[in-house]
Amino acid sequence: MNIKTKSAIKIWGRLSSSNVQAVLWCLAELNLPFERINAGYIHGVVESPEYLAMNPNGLVPTLIDGDGPPLFETGAILRYLAGQYAPESFWPTDAMQRAQTDKWTEWAKINIALKFTAPVFWLVVRTAPSRQNPETIAANLKILEKYLRIADDRLGTHQYLAGSDFTLADIQMGHCLYRYYDIAIERPDLPNLRRYFDRLSSRPAYQKYVKADYEELRVTSDQIEVG
Repeated sequence: MNIKTKSAIKIWGRLSSSNVQAVLWCLAELNLPFERINAGYIHGVVESPEYLAMNPNGLVPTLIDGDGPPLFETGAILRYLAGQYAPESFWPTDAMQRAQTDKWTEWAKINIALKFTAPVFWLVVRTAPSRQNPETIAANLKILEKYLRIADDRLGTHQYLAGSDFTLADIQMGHCLYRYYDIAIERPDLPNLRRYFDRLSSRPAYQKYVKADYEELRVTSDQIEVG
């Protein structure tokens, strides 16, 4: 175990942010108490001088652990939490073993989360129906499908993305799967991926922080989308 003394953790970010959801899910899986301050999009805060002093990007999430400095960028926050508080099975201390987990963590971020969120989710949910381009959405889904099939093959022989244990790789992979299966899109038949999603969905922390309402993000008219 790589457990340190738990200190007061504060996280700034709205629950409708998938990046914030990933961090909250990780915190809950590691049984870490935290305080969340609503920030971003319709909740404001991120343009204030105080917030920009913590995170000059004006984005969420931002996390402070006790007296430590502010952390931003979801991947960096997740790796910090894993390195500071996670058990060996979640984030190994041995460099080579950790790299086996980390390669799938980074793969999931680059090839699943980033290829789904803006190219698909934003074009389906955060774009007015009259402005949606079905051909573009279909093309982006085709790109995503290539990597979902890699995950499906992997999950045909492994319980979790990095192997037999639930790890940080599953946080990066799984935090966007709820929206992938929830929105109105064409999906290929990927039975191993679906079973994996069902396993994640049975976890209480996933139910609480990932399967969260995102209707505040939905654009239903030709309003100009911001945030």
